[in-house]
Amino acid sequence: MTVLRSLLFLLLQLILTPVFSTLAIFTFPFAPLTRYRLISSYARTMIWLLRVVCGIRHEVRGIENLPKEPCIVLCKHQSAWETLALQVIFPPQVWVLKRELLWLPFFGWGLAMTSPIAIDRSDGKGAMKQLLRQGRDRLAQGFCVVIFPEGTRVPYGQRGKYKIGGALLAASTGVPVVPVAHNAGRLWGRNAFSKHPGLVTMSIGSPIVTAGRKADEINAEVEAWIENEIRQLAH
Repeated sequence: MTVLRSLLFLLLQLILTPVFSTLAIFTFPFAPLTRYRLISSYARTMIWLLRVVCGIRHEVRGIENLPKEPCIVLCKHQSAWETLALQVIFPPQVWVLKRELLWLPFFGWGLAMTSPIAIDRSDGKGAMKQLLRQGRDRLAQGFCVVIFPEGTRVPYGQRGKYKIGGALLAASTGVPVVPVAHNAGRLWGRNAFSKHPGLVTMSIGSPIVTAGRKADEINAEVEAWIENEIRQLAH
């Protein structure tokens, strides 16, 4: 049944993604926040399908920790699930991502309408300057900035190197950082076809004060909180 459910979800995703992406392109005349609210209906639809078709439910701990003002969200990256769930749970947001994603037919075109911070990862210092410049701009527009500090999806139970870009943006702007842990990789693993039924728990930490602090200190605190919370969720 898991294979059949996963196949049905994939087929529905293949049908709906071009439709939503095409509609997203036509949101171009609207303001960035309005575009986001319209386009994020795709994520809400996918999360609903995951629950109905695949039996993947979720709960959120620490929802009271969401600040009212724009923040920087540093999240564990294990699955494709959190790329959808963050849009459902958190306020309007933009993502830091590799620019090559914007070249993908339909999906990338729609993604471009969400005002992402698309960086050239091969240009080390240039990419960091892009992140800091565009990050300040998006925060000023009222968006949260979502960053996966490990840079890529890490298999469930493993730990990647926490890159400092998100902490540098926080240190340079004084905007609070909200750390996020979850165990989605247990049900929908990295690059996995099968989506196993069960409950995903997302845990949102208290906002971390960043004003007047160094980036490496912020990064270390985020990493310690996320990895400790991941261990708690495994029990």
